[in-house]
Amino acid sequence: MTISASDVMKLRNSTGAGMMDCKNALEEAGGDMDKAVDLLRKKGILKAAKRADKVAAEGLVASFISVDSKAGVLVEVNCETDFVGQSADFGAFAKSVAEVVAKENPVDVDALQNTKLGAGGTVGETANNLTLKIGEKISVRRFTRYESSVGKVYSYLHGSKIGVMIEMTGGDAELGTDVAMHVAASNPKALDRSGVDAALLASERDVYAAQLKAAGKPENIIENILKGKIDKFYSDVTLLEQAFIKNEDVKVGDLAKGKGATIVRFVRYELGEGIEKVTKDFVAEVAEQVNK
Repeated sequence: MTISASDVMKLRNSTGAGMMDCKNALEEAGGDMDKAVDLLRKKGILKAAKRADKVAAEGLVASFISVDSKAGVLVEVNCETDFVGQSADFGAFAKSVAEVVAKENPVDVDALQNTKLGAGGTVGETANNLTLKIGEKISVRRFTRYESSVGKVYSYLHGSKIGVMIEMTGGDAELGTDVAMHVAASNPKALDRSGVDAALLASERDVYAAQLKAAGKPENIIENILKGKIDKFYSDVTLLEQAFIKNEDVKVGDLAKGKGATIVRFVRYELGEGIEKVTKDFVAEVAEQVNK
């Protein structure tokens, strides 16, 4: 199988490994990028894990919490440039979308498009009108709505790029905001061990096992070492087991318990995560327009 130079460069940029190591890993993995990353990890070549799905889309993450903190919304609205994403009109639209989601509780983004948004028509019509006014495509990508019957909902926005919302019983607003801030900074993958994706856990276990075998560890002690590594993995990716950012001597779960609180669930949005950004060749774009 022929491996393209662009694929080798993509793997190198995402891992920090050498060019030949990346090429060999891709050949061994049959061109599968994820498998190639795992191969590099298992061989101890991987130097620095970098997220493959870097933030690519522009816009902002907005939130809305009801006066009684019983309901909350997190929404991501996208545009084409950061300049528009920071504009007053765009920000006002995003906030109004969050408010209407809290009030009307649409089932999904498609239903939201047909939901009435003030005098400007529906959410979809308002977005289209804003597109005409600003000159950039405006779209609502996703939203999450929490409503709590026994607890309260809290949120935290890191600028307009990262948003977090949590539901918690007990505790107080200060704790709720602190936990949401922690989620923004630490990006846990799940609330507790039961929420960790089984495929992710199996993949991590395979990587650790391969690393131990490569290091020459005896088979009879690998399982014991693996248990410790898996426990460490859980402490890295589950919210309740992570060390609290403001006091690393205490776990988030213990912090909440000590204040009579239970963290029920959380959601974290990072602007543009998972969207591949299209790089424009502006010279070619202008030339194309001239030659039309």
